[in-house]
Amino acid sequence: MKKLHVKKAIHVCQRGGIIAYPTEAVFGLGCIPVYEHSVQRIFKLKRRSIRKGLILIAGEINQLEEFVDFSKVKNLKAVFHTWPGPITWLIPARRTTPIWLTGEHNTLAVRVSSYDLIKSLCSELGPIVSTSANPHNAPPAKSSQRVRAYFPREIDYVIPAKIANNENPSEIRDAQTGNILRSG
Repeated sequence: MKKLHVKKAIHVCQRGGIIAYPTEAVFGLGCIPVYEHSVQRIFKLKRRSIRKGLILIAGEINQLEEFVDFSKVKNLKAVFHTWPGPITWLIPARRTTPIWLTGEHNTLAVRVSSYDLIKSLCSELGPIVSTSANPHNAPPAKSSQRVRAYFPREIDYVIPAKIANNENPSEIRDAQTGNILRSG
């Protein structure tokens, strides 16, 4: 059953749609990051400013190389040591990285997940957008039912699976300074 849902979610994303999917701690909204129309739909659904930027989640480190410049990170070993895992890092973005991903920043928030469902999605799609499935200022959805309550008809496909049971969303760290910007 899980493989069928992953295949459906991949198909929806490839056609420019938006999916909701379980992550380690909450449901995320996702799409292919270079499909500007899809990303703009997510900003509108969340009532979130494009200036804030988004997170990309990947199944493997090399999937992020198109969007971030790892060569500009002084302590790359510290970053790679935490992946795959629940740590999101702000890494200098490439000049070609779309502004709808970085917002007003010169960095991009990226993470390599250890969650099998996400790894399956990313093995076909490459990295995908990962932002919590909730309107601005509402608690993140922790179930597919909550996603549907927040967005009754706006999501093209909701994967009916469970989160991996981490209590908190991923920790966010600045790769240049090592500072923790959001605790896990």
